[in-house]
Amino acid sequence: MKSTIEQPVIDTSKMNAGQRAALELTEAARDAASDHEGFAAGLFMGRLHAKRLLPFPEQSIVDRDHGDAFLKKLDHFLMEHTDPDAIDRDGEIPSEVIAGLSKMGAFGIKVGTKYGGLGLSQTNYCRVAMLLGGWCGNLTALISAHQSIGVPQPLILFGTEEQKWRFLPRIAQGEITAFALTEQGVGSDPARMQTHAEPSADGTHFILNGEKLWCTNGTKAGMLVVMAKTPPKLVGGVERSQITAFIVETNSPGVEVVTRCHFMGLRALYNGVIRFTNVRVPRENIILGEGKGLKVALSTLNTGRLTLPAACTGLAKRCLEIVRNWASEREQWGAAIGKHAAIADKIARIAANTFAMEAMTFYSASLVDKDKNADIRLEAAMAKLWGTERAWEIINDTMQIRGGRGYETASSLHDRGEAAVPVERMMRDCRINTIFEGSSEIMRLFLAREALDPHLKVGGAVLNSQLPVFARVKAAVKAGLFYATWYPRLWLPRFGFNQFKITNERLAGHLRWAGRASRSLARRLFHSMIRFGPKLEKKQILLGRFVDIGTEIFAVTASCARAQSLSNRGEPGAIIIADYFGRMAQLRVDRLFEEINGNVDSEGYALAQRVLSGKADFLETRGATRSD
Repeated sequence: MKSTIEQPVIDTSKMNAGQRAALELTEAARDAASDHEGFAAGLFMGRLHAKRLLPFPEQSIVDRDHGDAFLKKLDHFLMEHTDPDAIDRDGEIPSEVIAGLSKMGAFGIKVGTKYGGLGLSQTNYCRVAMLLGGWCGNLTALISAHQSIGVPQPLILFGTEEQKWRFLPRIAQGEITAFALTEQGVGSDPARMQTHAEPSADGTHFILNGEKLWCTNGTKAGMLVVMAKTPPKLVGGVERSQITAFIVETNSPGVEVVTRCHFMGLRALYNGVIRFTNVRVPRENIILGEGKGLKVALSTLNTGRLTLPAACTGLAKRCLEIVRNWASEREQWGAAIGKHAAIADKIARIAANTFAMEAMTFYSASLVDKDKNADIRLEAAMAKLWGTERAWEIINDTMQIRGGRGYETASSLHDRGEAAVPVERMMRDCRINTIFEGSSEIMRLFLAREALDPHLKVGGAVLNSQLPVFARVKAAVKAGLFYATWYPRLWLPRFGFNQFKITNERLAGHLRWAGRASRSLARRLFHSMIRFGPKLEKKQILLGRFVDIGTEIFAVTASCARAQSLSNRGEPGAIIIADYFGRMAQLRVDRLFEEINGNVDSEGYALAQRVLSGKADFLETRGATRSD
């Protein structure tokens, strides 16, 4: 597939050099959307591809049995041999725990059996993450950072057979790996990456220099995936920066763990600053090819992001268990607190949101199981964005329901004779999830770019002042023909949801709403493009609302599809939960639609600039009045 950078759809003429370099580098790493429009992508164009989710793609019996066998072993090991509160307190995962996980194959869950791994599916891997997520955040991070974004995933996707045979058996036997991308002061801007690798004189090696920040598992890893700048190349007569992905052995001379980082939660996270000084890396350790590192990183993160909503689902399930038990036994004013409307409302939301998180995660995982190279970037990003934000709300509500006992540490509860329910620890560990592997803000910008992509392909060239007039006129004619047919269809009603085997009328009603909401989303996004033109990319809050609407539609559709599937298998309660969730989501979407045209975004931005310029510093005065 061609990269979108070959089609000049974004006008970079008014950008500074840094902005232009960052955009061009990121765009070059993107694959153009395939002819097969995914479910999430269709939502922003007014197309609800409900057949993609109906019937819901449940696991086969054979695949589930494979997962059950490992999950049973893992669950027993966790219960008998691990103490999450001690891990949190000590800031270390005992070596015997790591050895036990290694022995059962927990570091090779998705590694193929021919390389010594378990060869489990993506869905089963997500089930593992759910189990871990409800038990111990530190163990979840250890296994997921290694397996989701460390060496195994990029090798499975892009590695040569020689590379797979050289590294995957070691991984399957328990060698820990890590992913090194972030740098001090760089954040999400790849164009500013400082770590660089220069080819040796004989061309057989690259000489790696630089420093990476927040490398999870970095202090324990035997090998790393390291992103580094390599010498620029001419592409179409223009010099382009190159980022290359290397597998680096941590026992190589010049690899140094500078410091271990410590955080509010995940206190046993083996995260550190890694420095590379003249490290010789064999050319055959390049993944995919020179200059293709960002593609490796983005593709790896797409699948890796599914681990977070899966782990958050496990956390949410644990929270649901905690609040159900507590709200049933704790009495206030002559009744169990679960009978009081304010508490019942929180419990209902926890249950409904947990159901939706699981449905979105399992659907996205099924796409990977169907095709490991499937384009799931939107579905994975939506599941990550929505799941991590709902998980934070869920743990917050759980603490509120538990009251002082939620705020109290598990060890303190134990010391005074109460059940050691670790809500305080769970909250600290949960907070990172909206930041890990792409913050919520970055996820919204990423999804907004993808939502606009079909329009950029159709009409972006019209606005590109760098193109010749003839090319822009030709693009305008093409765009006019497309919108002359596409736009009117957004106003036409759709019928026939019974063909999707939705037998429950309440669920069918939610799907009809989803179709209408998708078409309204597409119309309003198009209207904003006309209204703001190229300036729309700077309307980040507005674009975020469009993203949130699309994500809510995805959540509703996935929930209804899974509820119908579970109902067919004898679980009618799923329909009640999905119906309640659909009603909640519709209220949220109605509010988001209202805020598209009526908001205080510009006033908020102006106020923020006043604060930044020091014109509101009186608000920062604490205690005594500051003298002139």
